[in-house]
Amino acid sequence: MDAEELKNRTKDFAHRSVKLAVMLPKTVLGSHIRKQLIRCATSVAANYRATLLAQSKAAFISKVSIVIEESDESEFWLEFIIDEKLMQKKRVLPLFNEAHELTSIFITTRKTAQKNKSTINNRKS
Repeated sequence: MDAEELKNRTKDFAHRSVKLAVMLPKTVLGSHIRKQLIRCATSVAANYRATLLAQSKAAFISKVSIVIEESDESEFWLEFIIDEKLMQKKRVLPLFNEAHELTSIFITTRKTAQKNKSTINNRKS
C-alpha cells in the first residue's frame, strides 16, 4: 500500500468514525465517547498526513508514533462501545477491525523506519 492509498484509508476511517460517533446515544457516556472517538479517529488521518511531510527519519518516527497512539485509542473506544452495548456489535465491528489493522500497519511502519535509521547510523560510525 503506497502513501496516497494509506492517506485515503485513514481519511475514510475518520469519516466512518465520525458517522458512527454521531449515532451514539445522547447520554452522558454516549457524549463522552462521541467526543473522544471523533478526536482520536480524525487525529489518525491528520497526523498521518503530517508524517508524509516529516523532514527527517527521527521526525517521521515521532509522528508515526502519534498515529499509532491515536489509532489504538480509536480501537479502544470502539471496543468500549461494543462492551457497553451502546450500538449493535455488527455495526461497530468493521470499524474496530479497521482501527486494529491501521494500528498494526503503523507499528510495522515504525519498526521499519527505526531499523532503516539504525542501519544508516551504523554506516556513519
